[in-house]
Formats: sequence, structure tokens, C-alpha cells
Amino acid sequence: MLSNRIATWPRLALAASLLLPAAAGAQTAPDMPAPTTTPAGPTVAEAAKAQWHLRDPQLDKTPGTGTTRTYAELLKGRVPTAVVVAVIDSGIDTAHVDLKPVLWRNPREIPGNGIDDDHNGYIDDVHGWNFLGGKDGRNISVETLESTRIVAKYGPRFAGKTSTQIKAADRADYALYLKAKKAYDAKRKELTTELAQADQMTGPLTQMTAALKEKLGVEKLDTTTMRRAAAQISDPEFKGLLTSLYQNMKQGGIGDTDALIAELTSELKEQREQLDYSLNTKFNARAEIVKDNPDDVAQRNYGNNDVMGPDALHGTHVAGIIAAVRDNNLGVQGIAAAPVKIMSVRTVPNGDERDKDVANAIRYAVDNGAQIINMSFGKEFSPQRPAVEAAYKYAASKNVLLVHAAGNEDDNLDVTQHYPASFYLDGSTPPNLLTVGASGPTDDENLTASFSNYSKRQVDVFAPGVGIYSTLPGNKYGSESGTSMASPVTAGVAAVLKSYFPNLTAADLKRIIRQSAQVHHTQVLIPGENGKKADFSTLSATGGIVDLYEAVRLAAQQDASHK
Repeated sequence: MLSNRIATWPRLALAASLLLPAAAGAQTAPDMPAPTTTPAGPTVAEAAKAQWHLRDPQLDKTPGTGTTRTYAELLKGRVPTAVVVAVIDSGIDTAHVDLKPVLWRNPREIPGNGIDDDHNGYIDDVHGWNFLGGKDGRNISVETLESTRIVAKYGPRFAGKTSTQIKAADRADYALYLKAKKAYDAKRKELTTELAQADQMTGPLTQMTAALKEKLGVEKLDTTTMRRAAAQISDPEFKGLLTSLYQNMKQGGIGDTDALIAELTSELKEQREQLDYSLNTKFNARAEIVKDNPDDVAQRNYGNNDVMGPDALHGTHVAGIIAAVRDNNLGVQGIAAAPVKIMSVRTVPNGDERDKDVANAIRYAVDNGAQIINMSFGKEFSPQRPAVEAAYKYAASKNVLLVHAAGNEDDNLDVTQHYPASFYLDGSTPPNLLTVGASGPTDDENLTASFSNYSKRQVDVFAPGVGIYSTLPGNKYGSESGTSMASPVTAGVAAVLKSYFPNLTAADLKRIIRQSAQVHHTQVLIPGENGKKADFSTLSATGGIVDLYEAVRLAAQQDASHK
């Protein structure tokens, strides 16, 4: 599942808090700020105000990556080399003005001729490949969860049976079925409850915001208007309501009430899709569209060349974080500058990605020249885990770095496992894998994003992942939050290192990023622990946040010592 999408559902809690009496002004913000969009056109200077993740922890007193400072001080005079970063995701808007110039282009493929010119098994794969498409051009948008697939597969054999009725040879499958069934039932119950609550709140919320607009005499009620009005109003009840609305929207990264209503409507649609399709054991878009054999992990050549797909929001946002054009004085700046290129490998639907597709996506990226692969997705079950591990090892053998989002379930990964895992089945650690948690813009108790997974053993570093401003489909820009954003921040850092210091191996990149991480000993709220606090340094293996400035310094030292 798209790692970011997992954390979007708590936005509905924001609407609930806004409907409470004025005394509820101290309500906490949701795990996931809502995306806010801006049409194409902001200059880099304007966007820089929102791109806090590019700021420097020393100069700007913000726990960012130091990217702007790094280019100004350390990379002047150095000549970058070409690097390809593969984005295994939902798809990328290939027409976006801030992304089109940085898209990887297959030099051996002639666009649109219907021929596999480079004989790699994929026809017209000009900018990458789509493992969620059919040969007729159709695409999967919504998929089932892995728990749904497991229940559908094993339910006919095991439903209603006790352990005493199960043959010894079937016990492992039976145990997997029971675990998946428990998760499946819990998710259906959770979504059903949330949908009922959301349906009850959207009407009153719409009426409330309309009444506020009328009372204030405005057509658009944004946070600036709310703040000014609250300072001038004497009516304590109205003042309290407006203040509560302002505080919650500000914390949630929502610019105006129209955007809030639009996000809630989108949220409801997504949740209904989850119930109708992702949690429907009878639903099987794969059989109708892709027409491959999902159980055959050796099967490679399926899909189509539509690397954008029907819903490219997530992948477009991720791609912009890594390498949006830095020197066009328009929109956002990616962390990595030209000649870094982005390869799109569409693999992740609205629902759970399949292990087979992940393994094939990694192999495709490696075989077509990617040196770094970003993977902002994750799920609860991995029935074909050996295939994914084999792809990890293949990438390692070709010196390719994998950067993976830790996930947004506010779990300790040492206790609750999520996949793809940060270690192999034999307990060893992939030498070419970085797992990344999400951090926020303030060095206080909220430095750890409230939704982020963490682990002293399985999360390597944290990176900015709250309110990250980047590209959105349709030449738009907006903020998203999640470990899905922290991962491409780190992949962008790795791309800069590889571009300016091309002799660095995947293991070197991992080591330098870990060693250069800015360690914090701030007492932070532990995700999912109801107010408990811990030293930030105890929540990951390094205890730090990625720091491009220090990483470049380390890389330069290593480079000089080898000359």
C-alpha cells in the first residue's frame, strides 16, 4: 500500500475536532496533514518558504537536510555526473513542468512504434514500465489488500476449522490464514465505523463553515482571515469556535475550509473504495486487466508502458522531492540537481502492492540503469517474500541502493513487522538498504512524526516527512506527509552524493548517510504510545536525521583520501 496513503485516514479526526464546542481548541492535530494544492506558477523563492526540508539545522535552526546550504558552500565548482533514480510507486505525471525535463529516457527505445527496440522484454518503455497494466492499455487503480487475498485464497480450505482438523503440512498456511483473517476483520470494522462517523460529520461541517463565511462576509475562509477575525471578535462562543477551527487547520496544513471539505470528500471516496474493493474477497481486477499469473514470481514480461496511470498523485509528489528542476525559477526545488534523472516504475495501486510486482520492478530498474531506487510503500503481509529478497540481493550485486519508507502505522518495527522487511529471512541485513522514518520541522517533542514507524534496529535514519511541499499532477504543487516523503528526501540525498562522487558504492552511500545523520537527544513523543516520551536518538539505529551538508563533507573527505 502507498505508505503515505496509510496515514491519510486520520484526517477525518480533524473534522471531528472542528465540530466540537469552542472549548475543544486544544484538540491535537491529526497524524496526517491534508494535502494543500497550489496551481503551477509559484517562483522558487515563494516555494522555498514552504520547503522547510531544504533548510539547514545550523544556519536556519530547522531540522532540515541543509540542501540549500550544501549547494551554496560545498558543491560550487564540482561537476555532477548522471544518476538515475527509479521511483517504484503509483505513477508519475510525465507532463509536469517541473518533472518533464528530469525524466529518464530509454535511449535504445523508439517511442510509439510498438516494437521492443532494445529487446529487454518491454515494448516502448521510454520512461519506465507499468506492472499494473494490461496489453490493451487498461490499468489497475484499486487493488485488494494482501490480507484480503490471503483470506480469499485459503478461506475455502480453512474457514470454520480448528487447529486439530488441520494436517501437519498445512499448519503454516493455516496460521497465515488466521493472522490475515484477524487483520481483515479488524480493518473492515475500523473502516465501517469511520465511514459512519464521517458521513455524520461532513454535513454539519459544511453548514458550519458556510455560516462562518456568511457571518464574516467572505466567499473564501482561509486561515489568514480566521486569525484576523478571531482577534477582532468579542463574542466568546464565536471567537472560540473560530480559534479552534484556525488552530486545527493550521496544524493540519489546510489552507482554507473549501480545501478541508474537498479533502474530506476525497477521504470518504477512498474509504468506500477500501470497503467495496480492497476488502472484497470477490474482487479481482488483476485477472481482468493484467491477465498474468500472480503466483508465478518468475514471470517478467507483463504490463504496459503507461508510467503515469490513473492516480499519479503519490508518485508525482515523491519524484518532485527527489529531483524537481532546481534552476527554472518555477515551483519547487528537488534535492538532487541535473543531471539526475527519474525513472518511473508503476507498481503500487490504491491497495496493497504484490510481492511479484515489487521484485520485478526492482529488477527492471536495475537492468535499465538505476543506481538508486526509492520505495515509498509497505504492507502487513508478504507471502512471496523470498522473491523480493532475491531482488534485493540482485540489486546489491549490481551496486544499487534501495531506500524504503518505514511506514505510517506508528509501530515499533522491532515488535510489529511490516514489509518489505529491513532484514532477510535468515536474520542478516541487506547491505544496500536504507529504511527511513519521518521527522517534523520543529526540534521539540514533535520532532518524531506522530504517524511514523520506528525501530532501534530496523530504521536506519529519520528524514523530513511532515508537510513536505512538492509536485502534484496537473502542474500543481502541494504538501503531503508520511514516511513516503521521508524516503525520497533520503533518496535525493543519496542521488546528490552519487552524482558528485560517482565512485561511491551502494554500501558507501548507506554508510555515509548513516554516519552523517544529525543526532538529536530531544525528548520526543513516542508514536502510538499515548503521550509517553523518549530520547529521539533511541528511535532509530543512528538516532539522527539525514544531513546532506555533513554527508557531502564526509564524501569529499573519502574522495580526497583515495586520490
